Amino acid sequence: MLKPEDYFDLSKTKFADIFDGVEYVWDALKRLPEYVQSHLKPGVEGKVMPGAYVQDSVSIGKGTVVEPGAVLKGPAIIGENCEIRKGAYVRGNVIVGDGAVVGNSCELKVAFLFDGANVPHFAYVGDSILGWKTHLGAGVKISNVKLIREPIVVTVNGVKYNTELIKFGAIIGDRCDIGCNSVLNPGTMIGPNTVMYTNVMWRGVCPPNCVVKLRQTIEVVPRR
Repeated sequence: MLKPEDYFDLSKTKFADIFDGVEYVWDALKRLPEYVQSHLKPGVEGKVMPGAYVQDSVSIGKGTVVEPGAVLKGPAIIGENCEIRKGAYVRGNVIVGDGAVVGNSCELKVAFLFDGANVPHFAYVGDSILGWKTHLGAGVKISNVKLIREPIVVTVNGVKYNTELIKFGAIIGDRCDIGCNSVLNPGTMIGPNTVMYTNVMWRGVCPPNCVVKLRQTIEVVPRR
């Protein structure tokens, strides 16, 4: 559960070569800033509506709509037929795949979204990779740095792997669905086709094809 192929169908992005020769999936994040710069062809082929702000170092593909109030700072590559909705904030070193959604009050920074990824409401995605057709519910936060600034360590089957990354949010596999207001702590790894209930505070590695449940105890008493 450490290779890119363990999490992603690499045919679901035009930029699969960023993973060439990568042993540990998080190492693609180390390449991302240079990769975006080298593949960037600035220009707008989609529609930027009045009131949106798009820097010169941004590429916007055909059929993509950038709504009023969105802010796109480069370098960034936005694919075809995307929705960049009102209030979205792209901070740079970002790739957004074809057909993806970046919604109201969502912030992306050093992020790679496969085709069809959906980040529609009030989410933060930093130093992270989201797989094909992955969906983040409203208010999902991906924490990308420890309070004590140390390299993030991922533990798999009792073996510790030093990622050598001070900032590393999450690797979320294809077709995952993360429930509203969940928090993914630094170094989160979620295998494909996994569903996570709302309000989960997650840390560590989750296998593929799982349901992560959160159980609450609720007590209702007479009002005095």
